[in-house]
Amino acid sequence: MEFPVYIHVGSLRIHPHVLFEALSYFIGFRIYLWTRRPSGMSKLVSLQILAGTILGAAIGSKVLFWFEDPAATWAAFSQGHVLWGGKTIVGGLLGGLIGVELAKKWAGWKSSTGDDFAYPLLIGIAIGRIGCFLTGLDDHTYGTATTLFTGVDFGDGIMRHPTQLYEMAFLIVLGIVLYPLYRQSRASWKKEAAAVKVTESSASSTVTTSPAIVNEAATQQPKVSPDQAPLQNDPAGGYVSGRLFQWFMFGYLGFRLLIEFIKPTLHPYWGLNNIQLACIAGLLYYGWLLLKGRGDLLRRQTTSADIAKS
Repeated sequence: MEFPVYIHVGSLRIHPHVLFEALSYFIGFRIYLWTRRPSGMSKLVSLQILAGTILGAAIGSKVLFWFEDPAATWAAFSQGHVLWGGKTIVGGLLGGLIGVELAKKWAGWKSSTGDDFAYPLLIGIAIGRIGCFLTGLDDHTYGTATTLFTGVDFGDGIMRHPTQLYEMAFLIVLGIVLYPLYRQSRASWKKEAAAVKVTESSASSTVTTSPAIVNEAATQQPKVSPDQAPLQNDPAGGYVSGRLFQWFMFGYLGFRLLIEFIKPTLHPYWGLNNIQLACIAGLLYYGWLLLKGRGDLLRRQTTSADIAKS
C-alpha cells in the first residue's frame, strides 16, 4: 500500500483526509439529527448553543495544538506569523464543552444536552480516523516504531504502530459498552415525555373541578421539599441525564492519555505532551461529574425510600 491512498471517484482524485473529514462531519451531524431527543428548546436557544459549540471547538482545537511545541509556536508568533495549520480532536472536544456550557448559561438553559452528542461524536471521530490512516506520514497521527504484527510501513521504511486503527477499534468497543446507557437515556426521555403528558392531562381535568375540591385534594397531598420532588416521581428509572456523554468523554480521554505514549511527538511537560495534559484535566472534570452523579443518585434513592415509608 502506498500512502497517501487517494480515493478515485470517476475522473476525480480525492485526498483521503479531505474526503473522510468531510464525511465525518456530514454523517456525524446526520446521526445527531436522527437520534436527538425533543427537548422543548426554542430555535433561538438551539442556535445559540450550536454557535457556542462550533466556536468553542474551533478555538479549543487550535489553541491546544499551539502547545504541542511551545518553542516553535512562540518563535512563529514573535515573528508575526499566524499558525493556521494543525488542530486536535481533544482540544475540539474540550473547547466545545466550554463553548456549550457558556452558551447554555448565557441562554438560560439548564438541562443537560450532552447525551445527544455522544454517538454522533463517536462515529464521526472513527470515520475521520480512516482518513488519518490513509493519509500516512503527512497526517502526523501515526505511532512509534514497533515489531508487533500490527506494524504498518507508512512510506518511510519503518514499521510503526497504526494508532489511527487502534483508536477506531477502541471507539467500536466503547460504542458497544455504552449502548446500555444509550438505551437507558432513550427510555428516560420517553418516560419523562409520558410523565409530562399525564401531568398536562391532570391539569386540564381540574379546570372543570370546583375550587373547594381542588383545595381539599391539595391539602391531602404529602408535602415534599423542592429537592425531593423529582426524586419522588423520578421518570428516569435511576438514570442521571448526561451520564452517557460523561462516560464517553471519560473513556475517550483515558484512551488518548495512554495512546499518546506511543506517538513520536514532543513530550515537553514532565514527560507528557499537550494532549495528555488536556486529557488529565478532562478526566479530573468528568471523574468529578461521575462521582457527583453517583452521589446524587444514592441520595435520590435514599430520599425516595424515606418518602415511601412515611
